[in-house]
Amino acid sequence: MKALWVCSQPLNTNTKHKLHHMLGAIIGDIVGSRFEFNNTSDFDFELFTSACDYTDDSICTFAVADAILSGKPYGEAMLAWCRRYPHPMGSYGGGFARWIHSAHPVPYNRFGNGSAMRVSAVGWLFDTEEEVLEQARQSAEITHNHPEGIKGAQATAAVIFLARTGHSKDFIRAYVEEQFHYDLSRTCDEIRPGYRHVESCQETVPEAITAFLEGESFEDVIRTAVSLGGDCDTLTAIAGSIAEGFYGVPDFLKKECFRRLPQDLRAVLQHFNNN
Repeated sequence: MKALWVCSQPLNTNTKHKLHHMLGAIIGDIVGSRFEFNNTSDFDFELFTSACDYTDDSICTFAVADAILSGKPYGEAMLAWCRRYPHPMGSYGGGFARWIHSAHPVPYNRFGNGSAMRVSAVGWLFDTEEEVLEQARQSAEITHNHPEGIKGAQATAAVIFLARTGHSKDFIRAYVEEQFHYDLSRTCDEIRPGYRHVESCQETVPEAITAFLEGESFEDVIRTAVSLGGDCDTLTAIAGSIAEGFYGVPDFLKKECFRRLPQDLRAVLQHFNNN
């Protein structure tokens, strides 16, 4: 994907505090986790319960962040983290699980939504559109080297970048439709009745972006994304990662998210903020 028509502007290139913003994806994952195979169309649900937990989506998200922070290749970091956490809630998808356990892992030409759900750190840690698109491509193609898998990662990272750099929802909608050719014309009310559990970028990323476009706060985006159903933890992780760039995250949600993470995942965040 070629760099496009984002207005250039001076950005803060100090990466301190930015990884805190990766919590939007993690919160979305945790909140959505209990609805992955038990969808609800209800908006009025408790955000965090004992049935919620971080899933493979969070592990992969931290792996991408750690690769950027440490300078490791994306594939090396991904294998290390996923092998450290071999049995997360929800488990790893079949093709990805085989990749993790392979003696010689190679990309497998898939377009699953895993490339998009793990990419949020790219949207926060790089400060030009060109870098965001290129690093999103690199993070995706270690596994999801199909054009649609790469496109899903690039679209998600680009929208996070646009959201955090002050672009309007109207601008973001037009950008996504023109540059990635995703159909954002349907409302969530139109999507919801026929939506099902599907794990492709093509049928997850546009829906997550639509949930963000309709939501009126970070929490509202999370609730809207959950109400769509589908691959709920992943869809809500993507929507949450974008929503944080636009709205920020309430402190009470940050605190609850930190409380639920194991120490080594917290350490990635702490290392970043102490750097």
